[in-house]
Amino acid sequence: MTMDIIPHVPRTEKQGLFTKLPRDIVISEDAILQMPRICADVHPGRRILLITGEKTGRVAGDLVYQRLKDVDSYDISVFSASSLTPQVIETAEQAAHDVDYLIAIGGGRVIDTAKIVSFRVEKPFISVPTAASHDGIVSNRATMPTDTGSVSIEAAPPIAVIADTTIIAGAPHRLLASGCADIISNYTAILDWEFAHRMRGEPISEYAIALSKMTAETLVKQSSLIKPKCTDAARIVVEALVFSGIAMSIAGSSRPASGGEHKFGHALEKIAPGKTLHGEACGIGSIMTMYLHNGDWRSIRESLRRIGAPTKPQEVGISDEQIVEALLAARTIRPERYTILDIGLTKESAQTLVTMLYRE
Repeated sequence: MTMDIIPHVPRTEKQGLFTKLPRDIVISEDAILQMPRICADVHPGRRILLITGEKTGRVAGDLVYQRLKDVDSYDISVFSASSLTPQVIETAEQAAHDVDYLIAIGGGRVIDTAKIVSFRVEKPFISVPTAASHDGIVSNRATMPTDTGSVSIEAAPPIAVIADTTIIAGAPHRLLASGCADIISNYTAILDWEFAHRMRGEPISEYAIALSKMTAETLVKQSSLIKPKCTDAARIVVEALVFSGIAMSIAGSSRPASGGEHKFGHALEKIAPGKTLHGEACGIGSIMTMYLHNGDWRSIRESLRRIGAPTKPQEVGISDEQIVEALLAARTIRPERYTILDIGLTKESAQTLVTMLYRE
């Protein structure tokens, strides 16, 4: 799939908005082989900084490097994003000063590194995801770990996206299921945004809400097609992640895809580090926050089950007590972002929510 998107989007707020969106989006089998054509099309220059990780370098980075060298003699330097820290970002910025643009090949850590560096040095980048585990492929937001938890910061959206469904389908299915859960949690993120609009007068974007909701609905309808090692499943999920990211770019924030379920997820990741993937935590959080919104939480849970995402704490090695702790700690994560979890949840209510996860 290739699409050209006009980067001027109307907005209901009085102040208006100018947003940047990808010029080219390619989602297909063997899409990575189109890298020389995409580079020539967006025409950002000859000097490239290739940002990748150790594993993703072997999976796709080496192929991109060699193909660009074979087809056209680009001047390519390579930077390994071993982690996402201020120190790594600073080193990557220094490496980016003498290039024309960046190509990020990898998962969330690698792409977020490129997004932050691209924003700071004001040079474009091409996003090449090797897994579909999160909705940051296209958005103008990045997640930066800090001593007090992860924070969402402004970053640069990619000038182009090349999603090779053969590579993405070859990644562990857990990553794909996590990406699905991240998209399904858009349902409750939207409800929280509308809740904040009613309670606090927070501005909303109807365009972003409509696109985010459509993305979640489409994925739920096709959830039975999300199978391991299937390129069609990879295409469905990547398309959903792309449009969710576009919704965030239209909104100018992560609001269309990040509400109380994400605050819960970030709290849980802090309480039990390394136990869950980001999307998995948000999926579990979405079941509980949908219950608080008096919505169809069973439908969300069933969709998560169909795609193979966890719906109970024990499935990811987390105790019920840790879930309760994360629910109560959620209000301390991005306190300026008002959600259903900020209305005074008690310990007893949180324990009831966890019990509900096991209800049939």
